[in-house]
Amino acid sequence: MAQKSRILIIGGTGYIGKFVVEASAKAGHPTFALVRESTVSDPVKGKVVENFKSLGVTLVHGDLYNHESLVKAIKQVDVVISTVGHLQIVDQVKIIAAIKEAGNVKRFFPSEFGNDVDRVHAVEPAKSAFASKANLRRTIEAEGLPYTFVSSNYFAGYFLPTLAQPGATAPPRDKVIIYGDGNAKAVFNEEHDIGTFTIRAVDDPRTLNKILYIKPPKNIYSYNELVALWEKKIGKTLEKTYISEEQLLKEIQEAPIPLNVILAINHSVLVKGDHTNFVIEPSFGVEAAELYPDVKYTSVEEYLDRFV
Repeated sequence: MAQKSRILIIGGTGYIGKFVVEASAKAGHPTFALVRESTVSDPVKGKVVENFKSLGVTLVHGDLYNHESLVKAIKQVDVVISTVGHLQIVDQVKIIAAIKEAGNVKRFFPSEFGNDVDRVHAVEPAKSAFASKANLRRTIEAEGLPYTFVSSNYFAGYFLPTLAQPGATAPPRDKVIIYGDGNAKAVFNEEHDIGTFTIRAVDDPRTLNKILYIKPPKNIYSYNELVALWEKKIGKTLEKTYISEEQLLKEIQEAPIPLNVILAINHSVLVKGDHTNFVIEPSFGVEAAELYPDVKYTSVEEYLDRFV
């Protein structure tokens, strides 16, 4: 067996980051998490850091904005995975600069974990957010860094507990709002599975300089199909209100931050169909569930069972 790559995760205490760190440690990779000194004493993130320690993760003190600490951390590993939040997307150029200086990295995974940003039909404010990720891709390619871009589509934990109903705290039991005609297909992935598939790609030559699409067959649903599945589970028909694209665009313009971003992403996915309206060509992409059929992922149906 070839030795497993040493992995550094930047942004590991964030929403998707902690799942990637956990998956890396559980898969037996020597796993390093870049953490700020202040994070360790933070009441919430401190708990996440304690969990990392219990998994055998090596904590490396450093900061995205401290070049020297970044280079030092990167020199200890083979692969760098960034899971920084959307406010730091453009700042990942600092990681690129540090990787170039360190000179030892076999692969870089920038923070993507959503739509394939090269294949979206988005309106503002999602348009700018996607564009900054796409610009980062171009920088990585231009610098000649070996990469994998992960397109994980929807986080199930963000979307399925409320079926994306505005302001809801539980899945709908009476009425449901549906954007567009409800027929565009979207992909919903459980966060542990996103971590698992991402880590599987690390040492796989088939994912080098490719987009890894996480689109397992049991997680692809149109909104109408999702509602029908939920109705079947609760044994009840919901009252449906369809919101036209025109109406949704007006809502996006009037909504405050961050609701406007969420609505704009929902427009891209649920109206324009940006998760599924293109074919994955071998020239640019591979599909995770096809590469790793042994991964037992949580299906949408199993996920919804938690809320019945």
